[in-house]
Amino acid sequence: MNSTVLVTLAATGFVAAFGHATIPTHWLPFVLVGRTRGWSRAKTLAVAFFAGTGHILTNTLLGLAIAWFGFQLDEKTGRFFPWVIGGLLVTIGLYFGWRQWRGGGICHHHPLGGHHHASEHCGHEHDHTHWDEELKDSTLAAKGTSDWTAIGGLFIMLTLSPCEAFLPVYLSGVKFGWEGFFVLSAILAVATLAAMMLFTWLTLCGFEKFQLKSFERYEAGLLSGLFIVLGILIVVLESLGLA
Repeated sequence: MNSTVLVTLAATGFVAAFGHATIPTHWLPFVLVGRTRGWSRAKTLAVAFFAGTGHILTNTLLGLAIAWFGFQLDEKTGRFFPWVIGGLLVTIGLYFGWRQWRGGGICHHHPLGGHHHASEHCGHEHDHTHWDEELKDSTLAAKGTSDWTAIGGLFIMLTLSPCEAFLPVYLSGVKFGWEGFFVLSAILAVATLAAMMLFTWLTLCGFEKFQLKSFERYEAGLLSGLFIVLGILIVVLESLGLA
């Protein structure tokens, strides 16, 4: 594979990670908890950044496992590896498409200790999750709970929720070895934190209606198209001898 392919993979990874992090579950809880607890704008942003690092760490460790699996697969399949990876990406894309078609979408995060209001995005049949309602039953915003408990809860909430939208991209970068892994990990970190900081800040500044619910609803479908195109691109480049 050449540098053009790596740039394509990096761009794909950025779109997947940034797009996933624009969903309200990645930034709205920090705004709501911060307002409830009377945090300053700077403190709310700092807590969001801190929790985002945990989210990134989880994804990077999972990406490391995926990369190791890919390295083993590369050794066993040799020149057929791009075809195998292309097929896997297309299969993953079709899976996301199936989830979109059945109304499952992508399952997102919910506050620790709160009551989960069923959501079609998590495969349930009721209306979308209302974070302000869920937080009423959560220890994150409860009176008498320390700030450190709330911060720890927000951190754990994201840390234990990997970004499944980005993980398949790690497979496509296996041909670049550890260089590809580190490049994609950096892309994941930058895209995720950029989106979280941007939309947390926008909401704190008063953009209350900036919820991006249409993207949240159709995220699985968008990822389906993204991975199918990426898988086909890898196969086509290999067929043309450009990979």
